[in-house]
Amino acid sequence: MTLRETRDANVHPASLTARFIAGPHLSDSDKATQRLSDWLSDLATDQATEFEGLFARVPFARQIFAGVAEASPYLFELIRSDAARTLRVLQSEPDRHFTELIEQTRHDVWGASNEAQAMQVLRRAKAEASLLIALSDIGGVWPVMRVTAALTDLAVTSVQSALHFLLRQETTRGRMLPANPDRPEEGSGLIVLAMGKMGAGELNFSSDIDLIVFYDAEASSLAPDIEPQPFFVRIAQGLSRMLQQRSGEGYVFRVDLRLRPDPASTPLAISTASALHYYERDGRTWERAAMIKARACAGDLRAGEALIAELSPFVWRKHLDFAALSDVHDMKRQMQTYRGQSEIAVEGHNVKIGRGGIREIEFFAQTQQLITGGRHPELRVRPTLEALDRLASSDWITFQARDQLAAAYEFLRRVEHRLQMVADEQTHVLPEDPQAIEQFARFFGYESRAAFAEDLLRHLTIVQGHYAKLFEGDPAGSARLPEVDYTAGPDEPRLIAHLTTLGFKKPVAVAATVRQWLDGDYRVFRVEATRTSFVEFLPSLINGLANAEDPDNAIVVFDRFLQALQRGGRLFVLLSQNRDLVALVALMLGAAPRLGDMLARQPQIMDGLIDPRFFGAMPDRRELSARLASTLEDAASYEEFLDRLRLFGQESLFLIGARILSGTVSAQQAGTAFADVAEGIVHTVHGLVTEQFATQYGRIRGQETAILAMGRLGSREMTAASDLDLILLYDFDPELPDSDGAKSLHGAQYFARFTQRLISAFTTRTNYGVLYDIDMRLRPSGRAGPVASHVDAFADYQDKEAWTWEHMALTRARVISASPEFGNRIESVIRQVLTRPRDAQGVAIDVADMRRAIALEKGEDDVWDLKYVAGGLVDIDFIAQYLQLAHAADKPEILDVNTLHVLDNAARLGILPAASVEILRSAALLYHDLTQILRLCVNERFNPETAGQDLLQIMARAGDAPDFSSLQARVKETQADVRRVFKALLEESTT
Repeated sequence: MTLRETRDANVHPASLTARFIAGPHLSDSDKATQRLSDWLSDLATDQATEFEGLFARVPFARQIFAGVAEASPYLFELIRSDAARTLRVLQSEPDRHFTELIEQTRHDVWGASNEAQAMQVLRRAKAEASLLIALSDIGGVWPVMRVTAALTDLAVTSVQSALHFLLRQETTRGRMLPANPDRPEEGSGLIVLAMGKMGAGELNFSSDIDLIVFYDAEASSLAPDIEPQPFFVRIAQGLSRMLQQRSGEGYVFRVDLRLRPDPASTPLAISTASALHYYERDGRTWERAAMIKARACAGDLRAGEALIAELSPFVWRKHLDFAALSDVHDMKRQMQTYRGQSEIAVEGHNVKIGRGGIREIEFFAQTQQLITGGRHPELRVRPTLEALDRLASSDWITFQARDQLAAAYEFLRRVEHRLQMVADEQTHVLPEDPQAIEQFARFFGYESRAAFAEDLLRHLTIVQGHYAKLFEGDPAGSARLPEVDYTAGPDEPRLIAHLTTLGFKKPVAVAATVRQWLDGDYRVFRVEATRTSFVEFLPSLINGLANAEDPDNAIVVFDRFLQALQRGGRLFVLLSQNRDLVALVALMLGAAPRLGDMLARQPQIMDGLIDPRFFGAMPDRRELSARLASTLEDAASYEEFLDRLRLFGQESLFLIGARILSGTVSAQQAGTAFADVAEGIVHTVHGLVTEQFATQYGRIRGQETAILAMGRLGSREMTAASDLDLILLYDFDPELPDSDGAKSLHGAQYFARFTQRLISAFTTRTNYGVLYDIDMRLRPSGRAGPVASHVDAFADYQDKEAWTWEHMALTRARVISASPEFGNRIESVIRQVLTRPRDAQGVAIDVADMRRAIALEKGEDDVWDLKYVAGGLVDIDFIAQYLQLAHAADKPEILDVNTLHVLDNAARLGILPAASVEILRSAALLYHDLTQILRLCVNERFNPETAGQDLLQIMARAGDAPDFSSLQARVKETQADVRRVFKALLEESTT
């Protein structure tokens, strides 16, 4: 609106409302408007009138609020929870209000009488600032980099204020003797470095803050009798607690302290002397890259700047030596392997780490800073856009590249923010459902998915193009073997020289292995056509293996693969035509022997990797059912039917496993995918065996059979190594209990033999192995009971005889194959059992006793036994099962087969504190991420000391850690947190 229109509308021209120039488009205008009207009707009359007036005078305001009501539960809750605050934000001049809010927060925290009051001030400031920043973003008032700067300012103020409060308390207690008690940070020797996006002033809307806490033991203001390390560790713990502990008013920022040196074995606060020694001796390339953005943000700022200056020689190398360049190649190779070779997409695309995403822009800038910053100090800047500008000004990149990458960066950061505004989650993944993308595009301000997709794909494609050219001319990415006689092996100097150039550290051994491939007696090469295909493919193969994370090891594991391979002509042709997959296959062979063995036995399962759908959205149950039906439709016999089922199952496992290794699916997606495959196969086998069995034994009148999934299949949390926990239930007309076939069977005998036939269909070993291992020990009375149970006997057993642990198992029970009527009947029985009143304390005692019994049998001290370790998956599962048994009678909405959903329900229903849910939820996600990798790659117990580097790197990435040491530190901290919640809920509450 014009200035005159603004004045006529009685809206201050400098206010946030008056400056709105954009807003979302609505997907369902009627529903959004109704939701907004319902909220207004709940307000006090004067407040409702004021909002209605604003909406009438400023149409963009109504459009923005309706869009938020429709698409952002988090922002709408901020609006609804405090109408006065919302009005205050709308009527304010945004920049001035934000500055005043920051200053007032600092003042109020400093003046707080206790920690609880200080934490409350910080959380209220975060809520108001988040609302102001979001509305300024959505309304087009602030450009995206002003948004990131405001978020960073809020984080810095929060860290500084909380730290000041803690140090002032320690001064009052006499543990610190600062020269200026009103400024205890000054001269304290305590340094807090902001890393990553916080250090660069680029925080996103729902960002963690990465901090490293150092202290100078020789230059602190501690009292003489205070030991520095325990004191500063306690301060770091307090800082983390004040910022991230959840209360009824939420949290301020999630804090990550794991970027410190060797976090698995170092305390939360590290002396500067130890840090400098570590970086000089053991610092790695990723730590150099991380330090580019490091900034002293709190504590003794002068000491912090001095520390960064001392670290400068570590970060900025004077010479571009071969080792440094090799490290850069390794970083690039690791990122490529982590992403797999996925295509640019819209649905399900990760705008941060996906192809063409934010991370590629950041890597593009940081890599060239690392290479050239030592000799060109002008390139030593923190913000990404400033780095691109300096690189262009120094002729390292073109101005066109700078402009294109800057535009893409700002666009993708806006997408990232809008994604995170929906539910205050640190997500970067666009919805996989086209309808959800349509709604998101409208919330983002586009009129349609098509318009949004056009801009998104254009930016992603441009970024990917620049990223791909970063190492243009790199021999490891494009060179072919020279025209030499490589059958001469290590005696051919040109071959040795070229292998060295490609990056092999043991070129003589590689050359010897290559000659053995060509001259040795490998079974796969006994067919001349296959040998010819391999010889033609060899130059591309060597080039692809050179792109693996450990090229020399890739040669070794590929050699083992060739020795096991039975037939491979078609496989070599496929790889030669899809050369980008060679590095991914090398990764599989080196890190996941299970997948390598499958590929060696059945090379045709490689077809799935060539399918363009491979790196797209995961197929749902309907699509899997269609693929399975297509696989089986022309099977000529029962035996062929079973063979095709096994091949389908193995190919599905192989493809899901490949996506886990390439980092293109989350653990939740993989667990669901494994379960969907198993469920589709179980349903198909159930139908097949029913028909086959009836041809021999006939049917019983009124017969019904159902397969009940338990355990990980029931909860849809399967891994590559999961067996199937099943229970078979049946019913029939008791008046006519005999089957009508040529070989008649009576009632229970009929269904017992039917179940044995069913199990045999899964477990009989054919040319394609077994389908699944079946475990039916969760049936009534376990091994002592019949293999199949009548539904009435099942209900009676669960009602009168079952132990608590059996009811715990029942919380995951899910009917996966039955007629709709019979399935509903069973689900009703289960629900009645789970919702009956129970003594919560008695259940807690039983659950705790069972956990102790498991610990005695399985042990609980192995950090990497993620299932049974103290604070591991069993603890989380038991908590979720206890909560359901204890509370389902009064609050049946808590029930769900999936542990994460149960935890979410518990938080929503107020059964479990938000802080506890956050600990358990984060832990479960971490454990599932790592468990998927371990079950895929390790057959025995995992031992980090003997594990290969490929596996350790994959695990670090799966756990979102820069290296394995950081991951191990996080796992240990997480286990301690989970066990603390478990004890408080199930042990201490019963004493």
